[in-house]
Amino acid sequence: MKLSITGINHTTAPVEVREKFAFDQKRLPDFLAELRAQPGLQETMILSTCNRVEIAVTAEDSCDPLDSVADFLARAQQVDRQWVRQFLYHHSDRAAIKHLFRVAASLDSMVVGEPQILGQLKAAYDTAKQSGAVNGYLESVLTRAFSVAKRVRTETEIGQSAVSVSYAAVELARQIFGSLKGKRAILVGAGKMSELAARHLQRSGVSEILVTNRSPQRAQQMAEIFHGRVVDYTTFVNALPEVDVLIASSGAPHYILHKEDMKRVIGARRNRPMFLIDIAVPRNIEPSVNELDNVFLYDIDDLQKAVEENRRGRQEEAVAAERIVDDEVERMITRLRARELTPTIVALQQQLEGVRAAEIERVRGKLGPLTPQQEEAIEALTRGIINKVAHGPISEIRRVVNEPEGPSAIEAIRRMFRLGE
Repeated sequence: MKLSITGINHTTAPVEVREKFAFDQKRLPDFLAELRAQPGLQETMILSTCNRVEIAVTAEDSCDPLDSVADFLARAQQVDRQWVRQFLYHHSDRAAIKHLFRVAASLDSMVVGEPQILGQLKAAYDTAKQSGAVNGYLESVLTRAFSVAKRVRTETEIGQSAVSVSYAAVELARQIFGSLKGKRAILVGAGKMSELAARHLQRSGVSEILVTNRSPQRAQQMAEIFHGRVVDYTTFVNALPEVDVLIASSGAPHYILHKEDMKRVIGARRNRPMFLIDIAVPRNIEPSVNELDNVFLYDIDDLQKAVEENRRGRQEEAVAAERIVDDEVERMITRLRARELTPTIVALQQQLEGVRAAEIERVRGKLGPLTPQQEEAIEALTRGIINKVAHGPISEIRRVVNEPEGPSAIEAIRRMFRLGE
C-alpha cells in the first residue's frame, strides 16, 4: 500500500484556476465516495480551501494514484484532463507524509503560521471519517499531523506575531490599552480592511462597534455584521469622545479628521488614551494629530513595517518548525514500518507452522501408535527446527525495517517463503 497526495495550491496555480477546482463542501461525501470507487484506491480525503485543493489517498501498489486523481478532478470539475495535469503537484509515501505535516503546521501556507489551515484540515478529516473514507494508514498519518501541528505551536512562536495589516493594527491597540475588553471602536469608512480589523477587534473583546460611512446603506450593512450602531458621517467627530479605537479607511481625497478636532476630543475624554488607525490611501487623518498627548496614530506604512518585521520573525521560527517536522516524519516512518513488519512475521510463522503440521500428518501413518511422551517429543523437535529456520529471516526483518533497503529486503523474504500466495 502507498500513500499519495495530489493537488494544486497558491504556488502552482493563480486564483482563477484554483477556483475552478474548489469543491462544494456539502457535496464532499458524494465526491469522496466517487473517488474511493476507483480501482485500487482504498482511503480518500479531499481538502478544499481558497488557497489549495488537495486529495490524499492510499492505494494498492499496482495503482497509479496520480492518474486516478487527475481523472477524478477532470470529471468532477468538468475540465480537460491534460489541462488539469499542468497545475498538479504530487507526493508519495515519505514526501506525502512530510507534506501533510507541513500543511497542518502552516509551513506550506501563503501566510506562514496562519492558524486557519489546521481547522480546515481537521474538518476535511472529519468529513472523510464520517463518510467511511479513512480508516487505516491515511487516518494514522492525519491524526499524527494534528499532533505535529500542536507541537509546532507549543515549541515555537510561529503563530504569535501579526502578519496582516488589520491584525497588526489590533495588536498595537492591545499593546496600548493592555486589554480591549470593554473598549468602544468606530469604523470611519466601511471597506474590506476596516471589516477585517473590526473582526479582530470584536474577537479581542471590544464592547461596541460604531460605523460611519459616506454611503448610509453600506454603514448599515457593516453595523449589522458587528451588531453595532450607525453614526452620521457628517457629524461623526461628535461621537469620538465615547470611543477608544478609531479605524479610518474612507475613500475621501482629503483629511476628514484634523488636529484641532482631536484636541477637543481628547479634552472631552479627559486625556484618556485614544488609538487611531489610518489605513486609507490617501490618508484620512492629519499626521500632526500624533503630536497630541495620549493620542496614538498609526498609518498604513507604520503597520506594514510591523507586519514585515513579524513576517521575518515567523520565517525564523519556521526554521525550528521545519526541524520538528523532519523529526516527526522519521518517527512516523519508523512507526509505519514497524506496523508493516508485523503481518510479514506473522505470515512467515504461520507458513512454517503449516509446513510443520503437514509433514507430521504425512508421516504419522508410518510411525505407528505413539505414546504421549513420543508425541510430545516430536512436537518439541519439529517446533525447535521451525523456530531455528524462522529466527534468521525474522531477525533480518527487524534489523532492516528502518534501513533504506528495508522494504526491498522484506519483499525478498516474502518472495523466498512465498508469503501472501
